[in-house]
Amino acid sequence: MKEPLKLRRYLTHFQSHNLPQVFADVAVVGSGVAGLSAALEAAEHCDVIVVTKADLKAGCTSQAQGGIAGALAPGDTPAQHLEDTVSVGAGLCDEDAVKILADEAPQRLTQLIDLGVRFDRDGEELAFAREGGHRRARILHANGDATGVAVEDVLASKVLAHPSIRVMEHCFAMDLLTSDGVCKGVLVSDAALGATIVRARQTILANGGSGRLFRETTNPEVATGDGLAMAYRAGAALRDLEFFQFHPTALYVAGASRCLISEALRGDGAVLRNRNGERFMTRYHPDAELAPRDTVSRGIVQEMKRTGHTCVYVDITDRSRAYLERRFPTIAGLCDRFDLDVAEDLIPVRPAAHYQIGGVTVDAMGRSNIAGLLACGEVACTGVHGANRLGSNSLLEGLVFGRRSGAAATQECAAGLEELPPAEVVSAPYEPVYGNLNIEDVASSLRSLMWRSMGVERDGRGMDEVMGMITFWCRYVAGREFGRPVGWELQNMLTAARLMVTAAREREESRGAHYRSDFPETSEAWRRHIVITNARDDVQ
Repeated sequence: MKEPLKLRRYLTHFQSHNLPQVFADVAVVGSGVAGLSAALEAAEHCDVIVVTKADLKAGCTSQAQGGIAGALAPGDTPAQHLEDTVSVGAGLCDEDAVKILADEAPQRLTQLIDLGVRFDRDGEELAFAREGGHRRARILHANGDATGVAVEDVLASKVLAHPSIRVMEHCFAMDLLTSDGVCKGVLVSDAALGATIVRARQTILANGGSGRLFRETTNPEVATGDGLAMAYRAGAALRDLEFFQFHPTALYVAGASRCLISEALRGDGAVLRNRNGERFMTRYHPDAELAPRDTVSRGIVQEMKRTGHTCVYVDITDRSRAYLERRFPTIAGLCDRFDLDVAEDLIPVRPAAHYQIGGVTVDAMGRSNIAGLLACGEVACTGVHGANRLGSNSLLEGLVFGRRSGAAATQECAAGLEELPPAEVVSAPYEPVYGNLNIEDVASSLRSLMWRSMGVERDGRGMDEVMGMITFWCRYVAGREFGRPVGWELQNMLTAARLMVTAAREREESRGAHYRSDFPETSEAWRRHIVITNARDDVQ
């Protein structure tokens, strides 16, 4: 009989008192919209360190094209925004959290404008777009389809200029440090300092999702599920991990990364056509191309099967080249690089992994079940998205709950819960594992398997296969001690994938972004959350 799978509490052996140490009131891990918002809020009263594993602006925020939702348009209300969000969430939204999101959206968007984000306008008035699942136009965008870049640039400039914020770029956060059930900071591997302890009274996880678990994804290389895995090893409760959103339209061209072809195109009148030139989404939903993302993704998959083709096509050729270059400059430029004219050619697309809906379970202020640990943004599960995220609510969630997490961390620091430095942390020594390991080969195999069996459509047999292979890979990967981020990322990816598959196998129904062909109906008995902690595994 094989030994049960053993997971290490820490990725590497260390003794905290032997390592360089830096100190802060608040440590923020991650530098997207949520992390930067949290840092700016906390820095009003605290000393803050922002840790990010690549460049400050290398995450998913800068790749967001569509925009930010909020009830600022004449006649729109937070109540209507709430209703649309809850409708798309397929019965699992926390309506109290959604109310916070919708009610605070106008204030957060106005604050961005005051900070210097220049949203697009029609004359003197803000220009609002509509996307799938929204009953009215309430999406603000900047520079056409470069909203994320505009938001990230402004927030990053404010962070870099703030006297109470230090930024550690190219600094890999390996593990959360805990003692007596309290988070004491984070163990990092800094490009300049090497292994370093960041001591903090409060630690905020904001290091994004795990889209790189899938072969087809719109996510950048940094999205390897590090936050999920770190939180899990530390004992945090994780929720709704079976729900992963697949964006319906990623560019499908040989040699191109799966770049996003924004939903805003469909909001502007683009239609989807199959290989025969037929518009097909009217067969799958009365709102056609403006149906919720899970419906459009499944419609595309079904149409690809029906026609025996590898993709479908976005058609916006009824617009002029001048208009498209002005409204969607990023997409127009991307297509130009592959000799596609958006005003004349159909754009080949197919679904790709896009957004992690579940994550670290948090309350309305971002607090987790571990004292001293908060989470916000894509790594967190606030409950606002339910089983399926409404488009353009992600940047908004980062703004709203990032600020709330920063405020909560400030309050905890003011309470003087503990003076630094906290108790020493010593990890268990590793048993050496010998032999060469092709890390990229394992990672590539994992991505392919996850896309095949944990993608837009799933079934029990495929998920059993995934779990078997992940468990096998973990037996000779999890026990190794790597010295570089590429190895730690692989260990985190395997951990995150195991957690996701565990939740997906358990939910024997189809709901929102989780579709099982062997359980195609939604069941009222499953109108509940699946919560996972490391009590299910032997974590040493």
